[in-house]
Amino acid sequence: MLYGRNAVAEALRGRREMHALIFADSVRPDDRIRSIEHAANARGVRIDRAPRELLDELAPANHQGVILEAGPYVYADLDEIRDRPGTVLIFDHLQDPQNLGTLIRTGEAAGVSGIIIPEHRSAEVTPAVVNASAGAVEIMPVAMVPNLANALKALKARDWWVAALDSGEDALDIQTADLPYPLALIIGSEGEGVSALLRKSSDLILSIPMVGRIESLNAATAGSIAVYELFRRQRNQRPGS
Repeated sequence: MLYGRNAVAEALRGRREMHALIFADSVRPDDRIRSIEHAANARGVRIDRAPRELLDELAPANHQGVILEAGPYVYADLDEIRDRPGTVLIFDHLQDPQNLGTLIRTGEAAGVSGIIIPEHRSAEVTPAVVNASAGAVEIMPVAMVPNLANALKALKARDWWVAALDSGEDALDIQTADLPYPLALIIGSEGEGVSALLRKSSDLILSIPMVGRIESLNAATAGSIAVYELFRRQRNQRPGS
């Protein structure tokens, strides 16, 4: 059960199977609602109306009067991601669905070409993640892999460089470091950061410069800053450099 107007609208553009679109009978038919209804009609999705109380029972959070009954999320193949140009994000066992959704939303806005997450001990693409990403996960290729270390090897076999977002004496300032492309950026978990194995497997370590008294940022904030810094660097890079 996907919920929220942005999440449902993007899901109707995605690769899932769609079963039924449910509007609360009290929802007002504004432009956003009409566009959702049009998209559902275009895909042949059944449209129902129900009391808002029923939608409250079906969705665990604010559904904004819209719920989409859909099939499971369709993960991408790793090959699909490593063959795309640009920047790839690798999430090293992120646990919080809100953080996962936020980073996917940021990545999509900054032109990230794909996301890689592990199968175990990590947040998956759930309705909560779809909602937190404002539906961006429905149009962003996300690959779920059994082993992140092997995924790094597969990327490097296709001439990708791998960077870990971390601190330490060997870390380079992300704002001034010479960065190779294409680049895969590892963002660590909320509590432990980037694992020792993935850090050792990285070609370079990147850090975010900080001048305040707080020593660290949470995963979603740090990751979002880094993603947009990479976006800025690539956007300003001269062709062929």
